[in-house]
Amino acid sequence: MLAAACLLSIVNCQLSISQTLVYLERADNLLFDQQKLPDARIVVGNVVFRHDDALMYCDSANFYESTNSLEAFGHVKMVQGDTLTGYGNKLYYDGNTKLARLRGDVQLLHQEAILTTDSLNYNRASDIAYYYSGGKIVDDLNTLTSRWGQYTPYNKHAAFRDSVHLVNDRFTMDTDTLLYDTETHIAQLVSPTVILYEQETTIHSSNGTYNTRTEESELFDRSTVTHIDGQFMTGDTIYYDKKQAFGRLYGNIELADSTEHITLKGNYGELYESGSSASTHPEWGAHGFATQQALLEHWGDSLHTYMHADTLFTEELALSDTLPKDSTYQRVRAYRNVRIYRDDMQGVCDSAVYLGNDSIGKMYGQPVCWNDNNQVAADSILIYFKNEEVDYAHGIGSAICIQQHDLLHYNQMSGKEIIAHVRDGEVYQVDVNGNAETVFFPVDEKEHTLSGCNRTQSSFVKVYLEDQHVHHVLFTTATTGTMYPLNQASDAVMHLSAFFWAEDERPRVPADVLINVPRTERTAKQAQSASDNADEEEDKQPKQPAQSSGKHSLKTNAVK
Repeated sequence: MLAAACLLSIVNCQLSISQTLVYLERADNLLFDQQKLPDARIVVGNVVFRHDDALMYCDSANFYESTNSLEAFGHVKMVQGDTLTGYGNKLYYDGNTKLARLRGDVQLLHQEAILTTDSLNYNRASDIAYYYSGGKIVDDLNTLTSRWGQYTPYNKHAAFRDSVHLVNDRFTMDTDTLLYDTETHIAQLVSPTVILYEQETTIHSSNGTYNTRTEESELFDRSTVTHIDGQFMTGDTIYYDKKQAFGRLYGNIELADSTEHITLKGNYGELYESGSSASTHPEWGAHGFATQQALLEHWGDSLHTYMHADTLFTEELALSDTLPKDSTYQRVRAYRNVRIYRDDMQGVCDSAVYLGNDSIGKMYGQPVCWNDNNQVAADSILIYFKNEEVDYAHGIGSAICIQQHDLLHYNQMSGKEIIAHVRDGEVYQVDVNGNAETVFFPVDEKEHTLSGCNRTQSSFVKVYLEDQHVHHVLFTTATTGTMYPLNQASDAVMHLSAFFWAEDERPRVPADVLINVPRTERTAKQAQSASDNADEEEDKQPKQPAQSSGKHSLKTNAVK
């Protein structure tokens, strides 16, 4: 009992120390109404109360000394220190709990922040003010409204819930819950939030921070940024600077352009919007890059393209310095370990460029392309597109085209350049120009078996195909060659010196472009012309097919 009494005494002592009295400092008149308010002193005219460092002003008040509380009416004003001032029509104040309840046309002013509501509770002990029936906070940059709100003067932090709406000169923000610092002007996003910039850029995020002064944001949990011109970005983490029109993305990223039907994917990327001040190429339009498992997807009307490289760039460039800004074209650049898949063509190389102004894809660094059972390789390959489909492929330098007949036999053409023409997704004609050398395996039409191995040398060759098989071949008059029976054709006879078959590298399905496949070793020696003095400037128009000067003739329709 003694210990309990001592403890109770200590608690009461602590309470008495923490509680201070409310003092009536001034009033024009002091009244009593024993019938209506027997416990109150009624004060009227220029009333001032003091509690600790807070002063409270009003036209009239009921002062309850026994409970250390008061009710104030008319032109209520509460001043705490030199930074916090509250206004209202009524004030209910408890000096023991230090809780002030302001009602009617309430304003709370704290340095640059102004809180406006109809009902406000302010706990002076915890320095927390809150409203629950609608209100707003205005600072030098933003206006924030919500159904429920809380403001803490000592650290200038505010919290909002239910129909939160932030208005800035350049953007609006809508969410259900928001944390905001009125000093730093940083908003903390903690629920699904939509930020709309001047009807042109939209941010969706549920987790992140947004500096409303600098317009820099850090966004997490698959946030998205969408621009009215079709630019879109998302990732596990996004750093976005709206003023500089720049975004940096980390983790499972996507950079999309709906107008160009292009999406870049990877685990790291950057996007520069049109006019970005962060770009080293401000004269460009929107541009960006992706790396770390980078993948480009182009979704056309009928065909989709999938391209992988160590690093992928997309850039919007002006057609001419003198043309309007909207006269632009798209450029795509790919570097290191490039792998491409389309239904009508697959390819691998070390680097590649696509130019949208003339619809040309350029492949460099041991490029190889496939179409059905045809393989084309050269020092460089140009792919020409028409209506989004491959029109023809142009192999330049040490070019070789190979068509697989079966596991042992390959029709082959090599020369300085090769042009493979494509129609409806199939190669129908191959032109070989300069030091042309061929190996063909004619088919006996009756027996449906190979009738031999024919090797030729010429300045140029034209090969025509039907149903992905050689139908006939046109040579120059200076063609020389030999037809070998199959049982006398050695491996060296059946394969050109530049022959290599890289089927293992070929992407067979879109997902294959992301698989790292070792490159096939290529021979340095390329096919040579049968005569170094052959007239390579000879008329390249097709001529009547000539027979080879070897042991057997090659009929124009004998190879199928």
